[in-house]
Amino acid sequence: MKPLIEPLSQSLARSGFGRREFLKYCAATATLLGLPDGWDVRLAHALETAQKPVLLWLEFQECGGCSESLLRAADPSIESILLEKFSLNYHSLTMAAAGHQAEAALWDTVASSKGQYIALIEGSIPSGAGGFYAASGGRSALEVARQVCANAKATIAVGSCASFGGWPAAKPNPTGAQGVEQAVPGIELVNLPGCPPNAANIAATLVNYLALGRLPSVDAYKRPTFAYGENLHDNCERHDHFKAKRFVEAWGDQGHRLGWCLLKMGCKGPVASHNCPRARWNQGTSWPVAAGHGCIGCSEPRFWDELTSFYKEVPTGGGGGRNR
Repeated sequence: MKPLIEPLSQSLARSGFGRREFLKYCAATATLLGLPDGWDVRLAHALETAQKPVLLWLEFQECGGCSESLLRAADPSIESILLEKFSLNYHSLTMAAAGHQAEAALWDTVASSKGQYIALIEGSIPSGAGGFYAASGGRSALEVARQVCANAKATIAVGSCASFGGWPAAKPNPTGAQGVEQAVPGIELVNLPGCPPNAANIAATLVNYLALGRLPSVDAYKRPTFAYGENLHDNCERHDHFKAKRFVEAWGDQGHRLGWCLLKMGCKGPVASHNCPRARWNQGTSWPVAAGHGCIGCSEPRFWDELTSFYKEVPTGGGGGRNR
């Protein structure tokens, strides 16, 4: 199994993806990554000439939303094109193989491409019960993650569950759910939290690695600064209403209809770092706050326990534990 295949430019040409669309994507990605003027041309050249690495996408304790976020990108689906034209050797949601054939694709790649492939991890990794709250091919999720990530050139934790444990790690965390950094310490890692993360940020991180040969610069939580380096609240289109002290007091009131600040309705934008107001969703159409729903801070560690304002803890009735 060869880890390196034809350059991206040849693959795109065969797919009917025009030169103009490709350059527009490179310019948009250079802007998203915060690269200086002129880097769109350098990025295009790097993508056209670079050999494409192997990707292994593993899913553990998750809902599938991170994969769906990427696969639902469209018009044009450059994110999907990039993934299709990478050598995506394992992704249980999209691959045709199953059972022993699927497992063989995974472990053959680990053996033949050691130190060359990129591992993308979706979902938290359970540490309880010897890791067997999630298992694949007779191996615990913990064992699989440690073997795959330890032998990867780099690992990308996709989504809040893989980054910090996410909702599977919410109190009382019966499975001992962990993020990748906890489960497999000491590896080259970048976290892309979000519930789910934006497809543009996933693609931009891969492009950064492919074109520049390194992971993007990161913050204290190992999140790329191009996507998580600014306070969400400061870039929100409702920020002027915040400064003018115009707040929504109840869902559907006059302020809500006029787009006033959602702080009093539980919006966690002031404590969240994410580029949602700039990257947006649905081909840049909108994002939750623009649609009238407060931010829940899903890109922050422990957001489910500490930031969501729409749930209350209630007694479970017996063991002294609590549930939501």
